Amino acid sequence: LILNVDSDTTIAPDVVSKLAHKMRDPAVGAAMGQMKASNQADTWLTRLIDMEYWLACNEERAAQARFGAVMCCCGPCAMYRRSAMLSLLDQYETQLYRGKPSDFGEDRHLTILMLSAGFRTEYVPSAIAATVVPDTMGVYLRQQLRWARSTFRDTLLALPILPGLDRYLTLDVIGQNGGLLLLALSVLTGIGQFALTATVPWWTILVIGSMTLVRCSVAAYR
Repeated sequence: LILNVDSDTTIAPDVVSKLAHKMRDPAVGAAMGQMKASNQADTWLTRLIDMEYWLACNEERAAQARFGAVMCCCGPCAMYRRSAMLSLLDQYETQLYRGKPSDFGEDRHLTILMLSAGFRTEYVPSAIAATVVPDTMGVYLRQQLRWARSTFRDTLLALPILPGLDRYLTLDVIGQNGGLLLLALSVLTGIGQFALTATVPWWTILVIGSMTLVRCSVAAYR
């Protein structure tokens, strides 16, 4: 087994044993632990990112794991089956996008390759890893842009394998990509309304704000 841990990540003492226990099933090619923000108390932004990580792990990844296909085993803490990784190494090391070498989103790319090879990918919520998250908006936005590019790019890579997975995963992929596009369209439409008519797009603000509050309230309660 190969354990990948980012340099700014601290893992709990039992992480290796818990991930390795999940990997005892030879059908599992990769498993990830639960991500937390180690600097959660620093700023309002790090607190929100910690909540975002909780949602990503304990809603999105947990739901995907029910169907044996976590779509991205996060780089800060993930374990891979060595024999499977060696068989995929040529594809992994020559990662291209539109014919050019790509050096971002390697964790999602490797996860999709594992799924393409017929392995399951799993989530272990009790394997806790704490990682340093951005504490300024500029760094956070650059990180999110990089992650969004990776999501859209590897969605194209994942399209051929979706028919072989549970139908929930197809719905999940549509939601991940379509949701971001709809949000961007809504924001741009609201800005356009304000610029052209000098009226505040209250309905757009209300809907986006309400959806955000519902998700955050669920995370805060749980």
